[in-house]
Amino acid sequence: MATRRRFVIGSSVVLGLAALGGTLGVRTALAHHGWRWTEGGNFELVGLIKTVQLGNPHGVLTVDAEGEIWTVEVGQPWRNERAGLKDGMLAIGTEVTILGERAADPDDKRVKAERVVIDGEIYNLYPDRD
Repeated sequence: MATRRRFVIGSSVVLGLAALGGTLGVRTALAHHGWRWTEGGNFELVGLIKTVQLGNPHGVLTVDAEGEIWTVEVGQPWRNERAGLKDGMLAIGTEVTILGERAADPDDKRVKAERVVIDGEIYNLYPDRD
């Protein structure tokens, strides 16, 4: 009986935390991961890297493309490494071409990179995507 009680209490705690997380907006923060927020087409962005944040759940670049500031989501550290893209390549001031999918909301200047091009070299983050 003691084992069952711990399971029930544990389940209640997990459900309570999940409900609280939804109330506090955690669900919104996690909702953009994946591809559902993108428009589904191919998009190209060329610009200079202004800021870099690399790590999990994915890297984020700020890119200035002809005066427009865009947020670019690159891959997780393992994905970037697998593609041959090293952290030092994504330096401030580097010109990049980003090939991927942009946000479905036209006011959201955000792109999920499928490929990153630096100095003519293509780093294919998602080789299974076209």
